Amino acid sequence: MSHPPAEISLTAEQVDRLIAAQHPSRRGTLELVAHGWDNDLFRLGDELAVRLPRRAAAAELVEHEQRWLPLLAPRLPVPVPTPVAVGVPDGDYPWAWSIVPWFTGHPAIADDPADRDALAEQLAEVLVALHEPAPADAPANPFRGVPLAARDEAMRTRLAPHPVLLAAWTDALAAPPWAGPPLWLHGDLHPGNVLVDGATVTAVIDFGDITAGDPAADLSAGWLFFTAAGRERFRAQLGARYDAASWRRARGWAAAFAGAVVGIPESGFAGLAEHVRRELAADEGAGSEEPRPS
Repeated sequence: MSHPPAEISLTAEQVDRLIAAQHPSRRGTLELVAHGWDNDLFRLGDELAVRLPRRAAAAELVEHEQRWLPLLAPRLPVPVPTPVAVGVPDGDYPWAWSIVPWFTGHPAIADDPADRDALAEQLAEVLVALHEPAPADAPANPFRGVPLAARDEAMRTRLAPHPVLLAAWTDALAAPPWAGPPLWLHGDLHPGNVLVDGATVTAVIDFGDITAGDPAADLSAGWLFFTAAGRERFRAQLGARYDAASWRRARGWAAAFAGAVVGIPESGFAGLAEHVRRELAADEGAGSEEPRPS
């Protein structure tokens, strides 16, 4: 399994033409730095980047970032890629695109999980700030933050070859569903979408899957990022905000993520899936425990 094929492949020259036509004051040197799952990322000068969908399925996700990040960013404790300029379809390029800040640091997925434990409190504080009731017009997402039962048929097929993941999913499905209001969710909070410099979170990126729903989808970060020690710190920092059922569902969301990326070697995803499998196996049966007080 690999990244979905690009429906449009852009060169630096093409991106420069888009910028020149729509935001000429932002022109600068361009360097392709990432072919992402959904987007291409070009560094623009020293302080900016250009993020452009590479396939139609991602086009709406960029628009979600453009619409909602300016409203959410002021309350978050870390930088996020709020657009400084918004691009529109132009010529042969059919989708919206963004010019965003360039952040220092590297994706946390490159670090050892034991080193990522140092991020536990910072990541918890991001969720404390983000997980507030969302408005009725928040973006809908059929794959993130929904009741687990809505994803059961697809997930059982995917997880069947992985007994540890399937067990975590099955236990999560048996937990009581989220009964609170739909909360704002990042929707894709894994170590590839958090930038770090040493033990400091420098930015949380890629809010394309932003949605509202069950916060357990984001709480799965406890298993995606950390070892047991870091996860205990993560849960302690969040305190009594989430009940035992939420943490059981979070284990299921972690299993779902691992099942989705287990065969993807790019960018460390296969290694991340194995990390999640090990963590779920090590704490099997512990998902319903209440976090210890800090």
